[in-house]
Amino acid sequence: MGIHANDDQTKFQAVHHLFVASAKAVKLCHQIIPEAKIGNMVMYAPSYAMTAKPEDVMANIIYKRQVEFYLDVMVKGYYPSYKLKEFERHNMTISMEENDLNIIQEGCVDFIGFSYYMSTMSTTDTSVAKTPGNNMMGYKNPNLDVSEWGWTLDPLGLRIALCEMYERYHVPLFIVENGLGAVDELTEDLVINDDYRIDYLTSHIKAMKDAVELDGIDLMGYTPWGCIDLVAWSTGEMKKRYGFIYVDVDDRGQGTFKRYKKKSFDWYQQVITTNGDVID
Repeated sequence: MGIHANDDQTKFQAVHHLFVASAKAVKLCHQIIPEAKIGNMVMYAPSYAMTAKPEDVMANIIYKRQVEFYLDVMVKGYYPSYKLKEFERHNMTISMEENDLNIIQEGCVDFIGFSYYMSTMSTTDTSVAKTPGNNMMGYKNPNLDVSEWGWTLDPLGLRIALCEMYERYHVPLFIVENGLGAVDELTEDLVINDDYRIDYLTSHIKAMKDAVELDGIDLMGYTPWGCIDLVAWSTGEMKKRYGFIYVDVDDRGQGTFKRYKKKSFDWYQQVITTNGDVID
């Protein structure tokens, strides 16, 4: 948005302008290139109720609405009732031009692009241990392992995310980010054995294939994050590496900046060459 809103009134007013601008861009592009497909992008982290307590189930619904709100408006083309009631409870009034809601309705996106790294849990019990996540804190799932940065490792969660979104919105999906941030060691022989990254991506690609072949998900594509090491946006450090290519530089910008292929580089080249058949 170009701003960091300190209050929800400012935040959601800005978000409304984004919705209108997006809808106008979608409509204009369709006029220029009728066959073009235009999507949005969200961070999607599916959540599980911590227990079978109805309060935790309701907390899970409320959590999921944080992401579903943006998708509901941009994919369905209207403000959902739960958000309108939230505005009402907090005495928030979103200023709109006369034709804004019609513009939003006419400019729905054609597909959903999303990032998937982790899942989380929802509960009303504030004493439950928390764990870091992608731009968020989550509750620790006792059934799952975590990365070196505490992010929950949940390959089946990717299939769950695909099912949740496709069955709610009925538009094609595109996984635009998925990867493992880890500390990679460059050996004296200039080799990086990142089998843990290969294991992570293998399990997630298998889950993705199951979503397509077993659940009938319309999946446009998959692009991992990322091809080359860079400063991790989530933590602002270089040592949290995601790439298939190692860059010799540390958190303080010290190093040769030379590039080295990791073990995962040749492995992923085989994956995309065979369209995933090598994994089977």
